[in-house]
Amino acid sequence: MNDILRYFPDLTEQQKERFAALEPLYREWNAQINVISRKDMDSFYLHHVLHSLAIAKVADKVLSHPGTRVLDLGTGGGFPGIPLAIMYPEARFVLCDSVGKKIKVAGAVAEALGLENVECVNDRAENLQQEFDWVVSRAVTSLDKFIPWVKGRFTKGILYLKGGDVDAELNVAAQRRLLDLGKTMVTDIDIFFQDSWFAEKKVVLISK
Repeated sequence: MNDILRYFPDLTEQQKERFAALEPLYREWNAQINVISRKDMDSFYLHHVLHSLAIAKVADKVLSHPGTRVLDLGTGGGFPGIPLAIMYPEARFVLCDSVGKKIKVAGAVAEALGLENVECVNDRAENLQQEFDWVVSRAVTSLDKFIPWVKGRFTKGILYLKGGDVDAELNVAAQRRLLDLGKTMVTDIDIFFQDSWFAEKKVVLISK
């Protein structure tokens, strides 16, 4: 929790309580359904919660708008969707994953926290009927593969957490005419969070 409070000092009491409750909830569920590696649980807030909240540093103004509709595709056990839903209670989040046991954990955590702005769906992107303002995700695949999955699903853009050679993936996507490079912005996460774990990790913003 100290990592969260260090970089987000203006949280409400309810937000603090919900963020504090995350680790024990995930430890309990992880003992039953392994969605986070045992080793990674020791750095839970840094590697999962704070990493998810890098999106908040890039897109706070748009996500804080009441009624904003957000799809978290490939959410796994609920990242980045659940930390973002705590941060933005006025936005509406649909967390989607094709793996049933993972979305079960995300749904149970959201329910335990009382996150009424979260809906969890066990499905594939192509089967979703809703339209969203934004799609968020955390490195489920390369960008040139991810963009076609969400084509036609959003009205404003994509916020994607990614490491590695992001520029190469964007160039491949541009060559395939999947995006306009002039509407992309890549932000290094370590300008927000001073920890070596975030080196080479980025938030990619793709505007429509």
